[in-house]
Amino acid sequence: MATPDDDDRTLNEWSRTLTQALQILDLDVDHPRIVELAERSSHHVGPHAGVISAFLVGYAAGTVTTKDREETSAAVEKAANTVTTVIVKDEETQEQKGWTGSAQ
Repeated sequence: MATPDDDDRTLNEWSRTLTQALQILDLDVDHPRIVELAERSSHHVGPHAGVISAFLVGYAAGTVTTKDREETSAAVEKAANTVTTVIVKDEETQEQKGWTGSAQ
């Protein structure tokens, strides 16, 4: 059975492989942040929402002009925070609706 350390090691190796292949060697991937965002999106919206959310965070961060690793990390964090804010607001809206709009 895989342990959390095995999972972390596998993600680190996979990230290293992809960053080398994509020639983005200065990127330090925040695995826990991206995984948490993807899981939360999938739970709130549907099974594929996590993949789409992670992609859009990366895309949004990629559109920002950056000079170094810190600015790149900040761009990813800003995009991830935006997605998290949307999820939270949508969750709050769903809670406020209560039974409204349901068949019950």
